[in-house]
Amino acid sequence: MSKRDYYETLGVQRDADEKELKSAFRKLAKQYHPDANPGDDKAEQKFKEIAEAYEVLKNDEHRAAYDRFGHAAFEGGGPGGGPGGFGTEFNSSMSDIFEDLFGEFMGGRRQGGGGGRRGSSAARGSDLRYNMEISLTEAYSGKSAQIRVPTSVTCETCSGQGAKPGTQPTTCGTCNGNGAVRSSSGFFTVERTCPTCQGRGQTISDPCTDCSGAGRVTKERTLSVNIPAGVEDGTRIRLAGEGEAGVRGGPAGDLYIFLSIKPHEFFQRDGADLFCRVPISMTTASLGGDIEVPTIDGKKARVNIPDGTQTGKQFRLKGKGMPVLRSTQHGDMYIQAAIETPVNLSRKQRELLAEFEKEARDNSPQSEGFFAKAKAFWDGFSA
Repeated sequence: MSKRDYYETLGVQRDADEKELKSAFRKLAKQYHPDANPGDDKAEQKFKEIAEAYEVLKNDEHRAAYDRFGHAAFEGGGPGGGPGGFGTEFNSSMSDIFEDLFGEFMGGRRQGGGGGRRGSSAARGSDLRYNMEISLTEAYSGKSAQIRVPTSVTCETCSGQGAKPGTQPTTCGTCNGNGAVRSSSGFFTVERTCPTCQGRGQTISDPCTDCSGAGRVTKERTLSVNIPAGVEDGTRIRLAGEGEAGVRGGPAGDLYIFLSIKPHEFFQRDGADLFCRVPISMTTASLGGDIEVPTIDGKKARVNIPDGTQTGKQFRLKGKGMPVLRSTQHGDMYIQAAIETPVNLSRKQRELLAEFEKEARDNSPQSEGFFAKAKAFWDGFSA
């Protein structure tokens, strides 16, 4: 059976550089790797073809021979064939290729030193999330809070080792402490997480009775949280190392606190700015005057309302908004006027307003202008 062209197998042009070759091989190898296609003989055969093509083309000398002689370059009578030639080098180097491209995919991580794989009995603990609600006033001033978090902590009985006091974990006999086992199939080697120790490299024959060999137990902890001034809704605070304890003495995860801010009775927030809708009496809006409004720090601010103020008019109080996180700056506060129509009028008040209406001349330009335009609009339809 004739072999497919190596360039065609990898789906690259004949002038593809090393980066293009490696990218194509990585993509196809992940797709057809036996670990991703258990029991699929066609995928396994495809994987072998891809690996063989890449092994040839990634080597400048072998690629030059292939470009000149084709597949015959690596057969018995061709260049590089025979004992000690390309065939021997090909088998010995495939493991290094997969170490480079599929370290995490096939179980374990590369370590320093000799470049081999070694298991670890100390797995990092999980990160935790804690939802916390605060008031807008607390977001303005900042606060220190105590929270109680149920989490996994290091077992004090076995000091996180998982083994009963007086005993020690033993090296896994299946993987000899590497945390991974290898199996060969033809010219390539597949490495998988050790099924006996689950990649830890050690087994515990006599587990701790308090933690059942996990090296950690569940416990509620009290933690202090510092909330800086100016935090916004959705702010995330990270407490490093305050998450779940690691398995068998591994490093702890982190705790993430997500803040939500309760609605305020007076203020609406937009970034560092605050908005306060203030009802203003008709007489104050008409004649003008001073009003006092609350500020977020619990104090008062005096605002001058000019005569003729309309609903929607905004008055800016500079620097009376929220602090900007991790700075000395503050936003502004905006007073939004809402002119209130008087209700529950007495007979005298009605008489006074009726008299005012008779004397009114050009006192309501907006309404007069609107209805003048409306009349012209209607006249346009009747014409």
